[in-house]
Amino acid sequence: MLTTRTNRLDPSLIPSDQLAKMAQLFARPDHILLTDSQGNQTEIPEVLFQHFARIVHLMSENKAIVMMPEEEAFTTQAAANYLGMSRQFFVGLLEKGEIPFHRVGTHRRITFKDLLAYEKKRDKTRRAAMSDLTDEVLKADLYLPDADPPATP
Repeated sequence: MLTTRTNRLDPSLIPSDQLAKMAQLFARPDHILLTDSQGNQTEIPEVLFQHFARIVHLMSENKAIVMMPEEEAFTTQAAANYLGMSRQFFVGLLEKGEIPFHRVGTHRRITFKDLLAYEKKRDKTRRAAMSDLTDEVLKADLYLPDADPPATP
């Protein structure tokens, strides 16, 4: 299991002038070439370039980055915290089969990939429900656009 300590990219470990220079390089739309000690060059693929650009941008704002492999296993408490719900509610979702899990001894473990899949499905369902609710409000002609705010005395 990976730890946050080994996966954490702390901007304070990079001199601020070097980080600022990197942020300028990655802010440009053109690609960056990597050069090894023998002078061999290779272009960073677009998908990695965009990912590195986001990392450098966030670090230049003095934000630490934590990398997480999709197969990282979460405890039920950590997974519930990630999704913003109680552990008891989360365990109920597991027992209903809404989120896959495996056991390590008597303890349940959930992969980060499965948490992301559930989060995406949950968000899609929520957006659809909001869209349906909006349609119902519009059909019932109950939408009242903001009027001028009342005058304050």
